Amino acid sequence: MPAVNPRINVVVEKSLYETIHNMAKKSGVSMAMVMRDLVKEAVELREDAALVAWAEERDKKLKGKKLLSHKEVWG
Repeated sequence: MPAVNPRINVVVEKSLYETIHNMAKKSGVSMAMVMRDLVKEAVELREDAALVAWAEERDKKLKGKKLLSHKEVWG
């Protein structure tokens, strides 16, 4: 039966393989599940970093401009 989700093959160093193997064993899940969770976490961290950079750039552009306070907007 073909897999429902797409697959990615990854080659890692032996020390990283052993770390992932130990994490999987300790958690009682497969190495694939550990890798999936680590990739999800890495993507979320990169998204967060991109949003922070965007917010900082936006903040620079707003410096010195009249901004509405929370109370002015929401009453």
